[in-house]
Order: sequence, then structure tokens, then C-alpha cells
Amino acid sequence: MLKPFRSLIAVSSLALAVALAPAHAQQAAPVADLVKTVNIPYQQFTLSNGLTVIVHEDRKAPIVAVSIWYDVGSKHEPKGKTGYAHLFEHIMFNGSENAQGDYFEYLKKLGATDFNGTTWFDRTNYFQTVPKAGLEGALFLESDRMGHLLNGITQDKLTNQIGVVQNEKRQGDNQPYGLVEYKQIEMLTPPEHPYGHSTIGSMADLEAASLDDMKKWFTDHYGPNNAILVLAGDINVAEAKPLVEKYFGDIAKGPEVARLNPPLPTLDAEKVAVMKDKVPTARLYRFWTVPGLNDPDFAALDVGATVLGGLASSRLDNILVRDEQTAVAVTASAQPFVHGSVFEAYVDVKPGADIDAVSKRFDAILADFIANGPTADEVQRVATREAAGRITGLEQVGGFTGKAVTLAEGALYSDDPAFYKKQLDMLAAMTPEKVTAAMKKWLTRPVAKLHVLPGERDAYADDAGGGAGQATGSGPAMRTGVLAAPAFYSSMADDAMAAGSASKQPLAAVDRSTFPEAGSVPDLDFPDVEEATLSNGIKVRFAKRTAVPVVRVAVSFDAGFASDPKDALGTNSLMIALLQEGTQKLNSVQLAEAQERLGTNISASSDLDRTIVSMSAMKPNLGASLDLLADVIRMPAFDAKELERVRVQQLTRIQAENTQPQGIALRNLPPLLYGTSHPYGVPLTGTGDPAVVSKLTRDQIAAYHSQWMRPERASIFVVGDTTLKDMLPMLEARFGKWPSNRMALMQKDFSAAIPEGQGRIILIDRPNSPQSLILAGQVLKAKGTDDLLALETANDILGGDFLSRINMDLRETKGWSYGTRTLIQRPKNDVPFLAFAPVQTNQTGPSVAAIIEQMNGFIGDKGVTPEELDRTVKGNSLELAGTYERSSSVLSQMQSDALYGRPTNYAESLAAQYRGMDAEKLNAAMRGALNPKALTWVIVGDAAKVEEQLKALNMPIEVRRAAPAAGDK
Repeated sequence: MLKPFRSLIAVSSLALAVALAPAHAQQAAPVADLVKTVNIPYQQFTLSNGLTVIVHEDRKAPIVAVSIWYDVGSKHEPKGKTGYAHLFEHIMFNGSENAQGDYFEYLKKLGATDFNGTTWFDRTNYFQTVPKAGLEGALFLESDRMGHLLNGITQDKLTNQIGVVQNEKRQGDNQPYGLVEYKQIEMLTPPEHPYGHSTIGSMADLEAASLDDMKKWFTDHYGPNNAILVLAGDINVAEAKPLVEKYFGDIAKGPEVARLNPPLPTLDAEKVAVMKDKVPTARLYRFWTVPGLNDPDFAALDVGATVLGGLASSRLDNILVRDEQTAVAVTASAQPFVHGSVFEAYVDVKPGADIDAVSKRFDAILADFIANGPTADEVQRVATREAAGRITGLEQVGGFTGKAVTLAEGALYSDDPAFYKKQLDMLAAMTPEKVTAAMKKWLTRPVAKLHVLPGERDAYADDAGGGAGQATGSGPAMRTGVLAAPAFYSSMADDAMAAGSASKQPLAAVDRSTFPEAGSVPDLDFPDVEEATLSNGIKVRFAKRTAVPVVRVAVSFDAGFASDPKDALGTNSLMIALLQEGTQKLNSVQLAEAQERLGTNISASSDLDRTIVSMSAMKPNLGASLDLLADVIRMPAFDAKELERVRVQQLTRIQAENTQPQGIALRNLPPLLYGTSHPYGVPLTGTGDPAVVSKLTRDQIAAYHSQWMRPERASIFVVGDTTLKDMLPMLEARFGKWPSNRMALMQKDFSAAIPEGQGRIILIDRPNSPQSLILAGQVLKAKGTDDLLALETANDILGGDFLSRINMDLRETKGWSYGTRTLIQRPKNDVPFLAFAPVQTNQTGPSVAAIIEQMNGFIGDKGVTPEELDRTVKGNSLELAGTYERSSSVLSQMQSDALYGRPTNYAESLAAQYRGMDAEKLNAAMRGALNPKALTWVIVGDAAKVEEQLKALNMPIEVRRAAPAAGDK
């Protein structure tokens, strides 16, 4: 790696003039030009057993995405077997005949990143990105569970995963609005339709699943002829074909799976339903079934939905949120599926507003929009935003949204891996007339209206001995919380074993007696980071990445939630929300529209230490995008009308947090750990104190901005397809002449004494909760700027990784949780250790006891084992190859290095640091930090059901009531 250069730039008058030239008047690149840049070249071949293989070559990093998609989803489940597709996906991660044990044990050995498995109505997919040296191992694993799974499925594994899936369901159902999808499907789709039940399934059906059911699901659906394998990355078809033949070639072809062709459901008449839930405000839904994703009308409906409620400047936003201010949030979207999609719009009513009046107004806006359609400018803005999103997505080969996913979806759903090109061409050619015609055709049919009102839920249906959800409804993958493990949403049933004998002996083509370990991997070559300083002293760090014509900029300020005045908690959060709601040149609508025309996204966010205003821009539109960024940061309007609107939104967010188990815990734990005088003793959500937020004035917010959002506190980080030489004049023109306001610099005061940790439980009563949420913490005697790598690595083994002791115990052994995690949260100053575990209600006390037992064992006589050390050190080293594939990851690392005072090439030192670790070092790090007796436990759940369990732990217990929510008596 080259040494970074440092310079204090002097910008010539000519360069300054050039840099200033674009301004807001610069014309955005035409959508047609952007669309032409979206290209994923591929080659395709098919094995004799029917396996379709697609290969895309991308040599930017020594990694390969391995993504396998099975044409099986919850739509294939017969009556009485709902949830089987997803349950079987779980089974697929529990070991095959020649790769026994947990699948993630092997992925860790390979250094896999971006790994997961998901199930939805139309498919089940499994994916991982591995260093090229680990590709054979990944193909071994995927082929072994396709061709050698039957004898690896046991009753113990099935029983355990039924419990895990039931807890996954409870975790989703436990959220505000968590039961809506069940009602949505009930209203829109008859039960006999393939989409007529939830992907997560019925608790009763899951409980009844047998070993024979699972084996039959596998043999019916999991053959190679029902699958598509995509390899994308540092590979070409000449390299791929012999490897795929080697590992998949002799797997027996499965039975042909009948193609489904159900009719599109249409309501005979309008349907109306009302639900009550622990929610902060009323939400009004409107649903229609519309054609599937391959129908020409779907593209037009998708554009219509985005104009209606998907843009920052959408019709519903502009009318109900900004102008009339009767709503605090709106959304509209068209969810694509093969056999029929769902057009959905909803409005979150402003607390105190007349719900019936807002409902009538909502319907009137919909009727007018359906009748008259969008403008040409609205359609153009949607097309530009979509094209920009696609271009940005080209940077990643795997994961949830990378190029492998794009090719696989096209092949599976549309028989065309390049279907994305047709979609973009349709988008570029979209007109208001096409959108209006499609909406008139499909959205004048009867609608389903669902109103969710604040109040007590009906008693939670429990047919699985501990809390279950309703048996009908829609459970898409997004319902699942992704921790360190995959979101298991799959229904896997291919025909791989239809011939019967393939699973009982090694494949003839390959020796499966030995797992192919990953070979040597080149040391990480992190992008060279160049440094410079603007004329007013702002530091700039730059790294070049040319995979896509995109430039990312982050302007970071030493502020964050910790900078909130102690008598004004929530100021930072309200200020950053207002930054995005208008400048002295552009009002909130104009600012949103300007970004949409450019395909630019500007956002503001904070953590404890920093407030960051970020931008992602298309390279051709960089100048105009930077103009907007500078305008947002330097000249916010803090308009009085926008302040009142955003204030209500933030108060509603606080109410929402007080209805969510995780929000409740994150608001309550930090003041207990740090004390209220410490800068970090504030709600981790950052939203602050509702009593303060309700009274903050424009002058207070403007004064806060002047004090904390100023050039002396700023650093600029840039990653993308440009050069520092080209970038510096542009930054100097917009930020280099930004003067100091000469106010005395305030500093955060970290001198406040931190309370001594004491083992106690704060039980926050949330009646009728399907689960309990456990959040525990301890402030460590460490700073974020310390060298914490050994402690973080030890934590991977204790609770920070899917394979960690605590997660494997509570999830994979006991089946009490969908997933747990411990983490070393890393602000700049005083560092906390946190433990997070959503668990089933009737095992709340035993779960706390199990976590404590694992912690005591780790710091006692059960330290790091040789196997754990080898797995963790090797895995963490190998993972580096895929960690910095995306420019967003590089940008994040650059900011972390600056925050913690590390060298700009710190990431390149990690592999050597890992290799230098031993069990003694990891044990010492954890034993010197963690004291289980000092943990403070916040538990959110139904006190009537869990308090007696907690008494057995012999810790002081304080019972608190959750903050009142809307609708509470």
C-alpha cells in the first residue's frame, strides 16, 4: 500500500470558478444514459441432471458469491403443512451426511461473508460470499445438502428447529403492527390460493411436522433440476464448469415440480376490518391484488405506487404530511410476486387528528391519483432514482441485493437472467399515460381497508405451549430479524433424492470423506487513503473505488447524541431531521425533488459520538449533488412550519419506541449503566425526552446547529469513482470557505462518575407479550480508542457470532430463542458490554440463568478451546477478503479509523493481529473485562408470567410499567 500524501491545498481562481459552475442549475444525466451503464454480463450452462448454472465474472476482489435458488416456497405447501418451506430451510443449515454439524462451522472455516438463507412465497435461496480459495468448500457444502441430506435429518434436529422457528414467529408477532400481514392475506386471498397463508406458517402445523414430512419435502422439491446456481465474482465459466460438474454432476435428477398457475384473486366487494394493537398512532391501510411481476402492467403500477408514497416528495407526503399535517408518515409500494402482486398504501395518522376525516381524505387522494395519474416529472424522478439504485447495487456480487441475486431472480421468476434490463427499459420508456391506464384498470377494483387503532390486542393465540401467532397471514423474509445468522425463510424441497440411493453413498464424481479447506488467501489490500486539508482546516480523507460510477461523501461532525444538553435531550435528533426538510434556497419539497432528479441520496444520522451527513451520487451528477449537500449542512432553513411537523414525527417515534420491546430496553438501559449525568447516559435511540422535544424552539435548534455543526468539528470522507485531485477543488468551493462562527467551542464532559455495576433486574411490564426481551449491560474499564481487538475476538466466541456459546445454547440446543447476541459496543469513550436475547416467555428466567452460566464458564475454567480459537482466528482472517467489497464498507472503516485514532491502513494489519492471538490472550481479555455479577438486566415482558421465574435468580427485582402508549387507559 502506498503511503498517503498530505497537502494543504491552494485553489486557484480558475479552479474555483470551474468548481462553482455546476450549482443547482446543472442538468441531470438522462435516465436513458444511466440505464445503459447497468450491465451484468453472464454465461449460462446446464448440467445433465438439470441444474442451471449462471456465471458472472467480476475481478475487483478475490471473492466469489455462491447463490443457489430453489423453485420452492410457501406457495407449494398443502393445507395443514403451512410453514414447512421455511422450517425445512432451517433444517438445511443443521448438517448433511458428509458435512455433519452446523453449516456455519464450515462457512467460518472458509471466511464466508454475506451469508444467509431466506424463504418467501415463490422461492427458497441460500447464499454466501467466500474468498476464491474457499470456493471448492462452498460448492462441497451446497452440493452435499442438495445430494446428501436425507440421512443427516434427525428427529432431534427437527424438534429443535421447530422451537427456533416458533420463537422466530413470536419475535415478529411481538412487534407493533406485527399481526397485520396475517390479516392482510386473510382479506385479500382465499385460503386455497397458493398465497393464502403466511410463509412463517401456523404454530399448530409447525408443531405437527414429522420427520417423514421433512424428508418428503426434500425429495419432492430439492432436486438439481429445480435449482439455479449463480457464481459471481473472481471466476469465469472455464474455471466454474469443471468445479460445478465435480460437485453437482452426479446428483440424481429429482421429480418434475408442477408449475402453478393460480388465478389472480379479486374481491367481490370492498372489505373493511379494524384491529387494535400496542401502537403509537392509528395506521390506515389500503390493499389491492394486482398482476404478477412479469405482467407489463406491473412496471406501471410500481411507478404509480412510488409516486404515490415511495418518494420523499410523494403525493401522500406532500399533501398529508407536509401540507395538511394530518399524518406523520405515509408509504406506498407494489410488492412483486410471480402469481400476483400486492399494491399497498398506508397512512400513520397524526396523534389527535380525526381518524375518520383522515381516512376519507386518504381515499379522496387515491381516487384523484388513480383517475388523473402522475406528471411526466414525477415519472422521470422515479426512473432516475431506480436507475441510480440499480447502478449502486452493481458494486456487490452477492448478499441480499447483489449481482448474483439479480441474475437468479430473473432466471427463476422470468426465465431470463437479464430480465433486469427489460425492467429498466420499461422504466426509461414509462409515461404518465401508461401509469394512469394501469391504475385505472387494476385499482378501481374493490379495495381491502384495514385500520389498526391504538389499544389492547386481543389475547395472543397460543397453540404451541408458550406463545404463538395466528395461523393465517403473510410472513415475508423482512419479518425476520437478522442477527449474526441467516433469516431462515425457506421451504426447501427439491427432487434431488427422488432416485432414492444418491443420499446413501458418496457421489462417484468426488471424494466427500474430506472437507476441502480454504487455501491461502492474499493479504488484504485496503484502498490507499489519501489525506488533504481544506483552506479552513477541514480534514479530507479520500479512497478511490471504480467498480461503479458512484461517489459517496460523509461529512462527519464531533457531535452525536452525547452532545445533547442534559436539559434538552432530543435536540440533536430533531436538528438532523430538520436538516433534510429544507434549506434557505430550497423548501422541503424542492430539496426532495432535486435529489430525485439527480439520483442522489442525502441523509443525516447520529450515533453517540458523531453526527454524519452522507451523500451517494452518480458521478455525472456529482457537482450538483455536492451543491445540495453543502446547502443542507451550511444553510438549513429550520422553517417554523416544518419544525412543528417534524416535532410531531419525533414524538410519535418516541411513542413507537415505547411500544416496541427493543425500543423500551434501549431507552431504559443506558441511564442505568452510566447515570444520567454522563454523556452516554441517554436513550440509545437518540430521540430524547418527549417533554423536551415538545417544547424545543427554532432558536434553540439553530443555536445547537451553530455550536456543533461547524467547520472546526468537521471531517470529510470520500470514496468513489473520482480522484482526490478532481475532488478537492469541488470540496474547497463548497466547504473550504465556510467560516467559523467564532462561538466558544463547547466540549462533552466525560468526568461524571459511572455508577458501580450491581446485579439487578429491571422488569418492564408489557402485558400480553408473546416473548420476553432481555438486554443486559456493564460499563467496562475501557475506552473505544483502546486496542480492543482481543476482547472483541473473545466476544465472538462467547456471544458475538452465530456459532458463539450463548447463541448455540439458547437457540440450537434449547430452542428458546430465534437468536441471541453479545457485543462490545464501541463509542469513543467509555465502552459497554451488552447482551441481547429475545426468548420465549415461559423460559425467561432459565434463559437469564443460562446466559450467566455461559459467562461464568468462559471467565472461569471453561476458557477458549483450541477448536474455537482455530475457527475464530482463521475465519476472521479469511473474512477480510469480502469485508471491504463495497465502497460503503470502505467509507465506514475510514471513519472508524479516524474516530479511534488508528492509521489509515489499519485494516491491512488485522490478519497479522488475528494470527498472533492465542487462547491465553483471549481469555485474559475477557476475564479482565466482564463481571457477570455487575450486569444490569432490563427485561421487557409480561410481568405476570415472568416475575416468579426471575425470583429464582436471587437478584433484586424492580418492576416498572412500560411508558403509556396511545390508547392506554
